[in-house]
Amino acid sequence: MRMIPRKLTSYVMASVLTVATLGVPTMASASDYAFNNPKAAPTGGEMLADAFMVRPFMLVSTVVTTATFIVTLPFSAIGGNVGEAANKLVAEPAKYTFARPLGDL
Repeated sequence: MRMIPRKLTSYVMASVLTVATLGVPTMASASDYAFNNPKAAPTGGEMLADAFMVRPFMLVSTVVTTATFIVTLPFSAIGGNVGEAANKLVAEPAKYTFARPLGDL
């Protein structure tokens, strides 16, 4: 039976303990934010993150899903679910991108 080298075992244990202890402050500080209160007003940081990270990504996503809808339109028409496909692939991403308040994630 082959034994795992002691040095490798110590590196693995050190890595596991490091990763485990890095997550503790994140969980401890989660109670300070609006995770427990979904009706809380968005903070400035949430608004900035929404404006510069989420909205551009969702704009690209809206364009991609609209193109997907156009490509799959003949198949949706044959299947009789054009309205459902338009709602899921065009209306919902557009509504999430343009109609929701800034910072409301």
